[in-house]
Amino acid sequence: MKGDQSATLHTPRLSLRPVRKADRGDLIALERDAEVMRFVNGGRPTPEDGLDPKADFLMPRGGEPGIWTAVGVASQTFIGWFSLTPHSEAVAQLGYRLCRSAWGQGFASEGARALVRKGFVEMQLNRIVATTMAANHASRRVMEKAGLTYVRTVYFDWPDPLADSHLGDVEYEITRADWQRVT
Repeated sequence: MKGDQSATLHTPRLSLRPVRKADRGDLIALERDAEVMRFVNGGRPTPEDGLDPKADFLMPRGGEPGIWTAVGVASQTFIGWFSLTPHSEAVAQLGYRLCRSAWGQGFASEGARALVRKGFVEMQLNRIVATTMAANHASRRVMEKAGLTYVRTVYFDWPDPLADSHLGDVEYEITRADWQRVT
């Protein structure tokens, strides 16, 4: 995979910089918000040390590659984080988690579009994927606004299922060719 995964990205309303250890407090506070974590772990508070034995999801603590801290340009406050983590040389997974105060303002779509662009232009990816619970309509809409399209629904037999997990998890994707057609 080519391209600098550590460069700061700028959108009209966001500054996305590589996550760093100094962000740890904001990252933990974000994960301790039950509504933010509703579709991730059922709203269970994340331990302060970040070590959740039941977690199979991304919990950045600062310094991880492919993760950017989002700061509002106007407010200069922590908005959340975005990720574009490699699955292989040509495929990466898009992710994001935002503070509730930033919900419904288009920040998630704006940051996601910036990373999709980076993935295809700078990192030379061929495909970007994203997943969420089928019931997470807001996240699905963000994926669509970033240009990703629905691929499939997958059903898992979880030992400790979350509310609405019986509806499955959805996978979305965008290929380089599809992205080039719409840009």
